[in-house]
Amino acid sequence: MKLWLALRLARVLVHLVAGLATCALLFPLASKGARERLTRRWSRKLLGICRVTVEQVEVAPALEHALVVANHVSWLDIFVINALHPCRFVAKAEIRSWPVLGWLAAGAGTIFIARGNRRELRHIFKGIVTVLAQGQRVGLFPEGTTSKQGEVLPFHANLFEAAIDAKVAVQPFALAYLDGAGRFHPSIDYVGDTTFVDSMFAILRGPPVRARLSSLAPIDATGAHRRELAEQTQTAVAQALVSDS
Repeated sequence: MKLWLALRLARVLVHLVAGLATCALLFPLASKGARERLTRRWSRKLLGICRVTVEQVEVAPALEHALVVANHVSWLDIFVINALHPCRFVAKAEIRSWPVLGWLAAGAGTIFIARGNRRELRHIFKGIVTVLAQGQRVGLFPEGTTSKQGEVLPFHANLFEAAIDAKVAVQPFALAYLDGAGRFHPSIDYVGDTTFVDSMFAILRGPPVRARLSSLAPIDATGAHRRELAEQTQTAVAQALVSDS
């Protein structure tokens, strides 16, 4: 391993350990606002170490209280969103087993969901409604897995019901990772047989990344059906990504 790559990896690991300490020691005592500031600052530093800069495109202002729904490209997605608009995330249970990042996500309050477990899904659904009712922002990747850049897989509708029950809007976010020429970045795709470690090394070895986060127009959930919300949100995200390609 080249020295510069080893040093960059060491910086990431040290920062991850610092994040674990923050979650264990500071989060239990911190107010909601303080937790958001800590999350935003920590996420920005992690992205900086990975040479990822974040660019915000405001098609509509990001709401302070909403069900945030985004396309899922990379393990970076959570940190890109948190660098600008910290959320309590719903994520697949597999993330919990990721080295260090899984522990960190758990400590930051991520809600993990196991595929195909209907009993757990009902329990988590109630938890999401409760968090939304408390005035917090919840983030969700309804594709259920990562997709190739520029593509959007069908959005699963089940958890959109939480926005209806909590009487909050659904706000789509569109994520794109670009290179210096404005094309989709070749080091970011996290699909197929790519492992978390493979992805981490590809990003650390590759050229700088520009992460573009577009906050799109909120969708009113009042009186809506979850399938309608899922379809409208998927269409909005897909259309936003076309403009990035």
